[in-house]
Amino acid sequence: MNGIDQVTLNFDAGNLKLLNAILAVVMFSIALDLRFDDFRRVARGPKPLIVGLTSQFVVLPALTFLMIVALKPMPSVAMGLILVAACPGGNISNFMTHRAKGNVALSVSMTAFATVAAIIITPANIAFWGNLYGPTREILQRTEIDPVAVAITVGFMLILPLILGMFVNARFTRFADRIRRPMQWLSMAIFVAFIVVALAANWDNFLQVAGAIIGLVILHNALAFLGGYFTATAGGLSERDRRSVTIETGIQNSGLGLILIFAFFGGLGGMAVAAALWGIWHAISGIALAAFFARREIPQ
Repeated sequence: MNGIDQVTLNFDAGNLKLLNAILAVVMFSIALDLRFDDFRRVARGPKPLIVGLTSQFVVLPALTFLMIVALKPMPSVAMGLILVAACPGGNISNFMTHRAKGNVALSVSMTAFATVAAIIITPANIAFWGNLYGPTREILQRTEIDPVAVAITVGFMLILPLILGMFVNARFTRFADRIRRPMQWLSMAIFVAFIVVALAANWDNFLQVAGAIIGLVILHNALAFLGGYFTATAGGLSERDRRSVTIETGIQNSGLGLILIFAFFGGLGGMAVAAALWGIWHAISGIALAAFFARREIPQ
């Protein structure tokens, strides 16, 4: 693994702009599921949302840090895992929550609130946890990452599409109903295809480091799911709410992670491959977990 930190994945400005556009389309498709009433509903009973956001933005980064301290992966890999843990929930979490018989309204609300909060919390978590561990602190010092620039990037990629999607859903409800599911499936397919094409262009470098990282990604993702479930249990949430928090914590927006890595870290190999493998693996593990939950009856 010693060569991982010397590997970079080539990703030109045109590809980065295309990835930005794809992520914006993905977020727009998610927002077609959101209504302003979702926020009002949460305001009337905020406890599940507070527990869920705590799991996502506090518990997961903390577990990530403990895992890194215990296993001591190469610095770029460690930084990649920290960055993924700092991102908000992923775009397929609502679909998986529905399959898992969880609380979809809570899942949608968590997606919305986490996306908005990510403007501040994502760069803050990257800076805090990255500087807490010596080897990743050196990466942050070399890149001189600007939290304000990260916040602006997050805002443009997540918040604007979110607002536009919610506006379309509120003002053109029938149109939103017709395009919602096709848009979500299409955006996900385009995103996955783009990641595959991007990796194909860097296939030799990808293969050089992927084998050494995949085990860490699988363990990290398992910790995310377990951390979500136990945090929701400790918070006294119902089984349906536990399932929602579990999936929201274990499904991360790795697309945003990739954008930040290529925009601010120069496509550092360990970081980029960790985020890309997360994007592939969390879909597989999330579908499997949703199927497991679906077979289990919810206590009355």
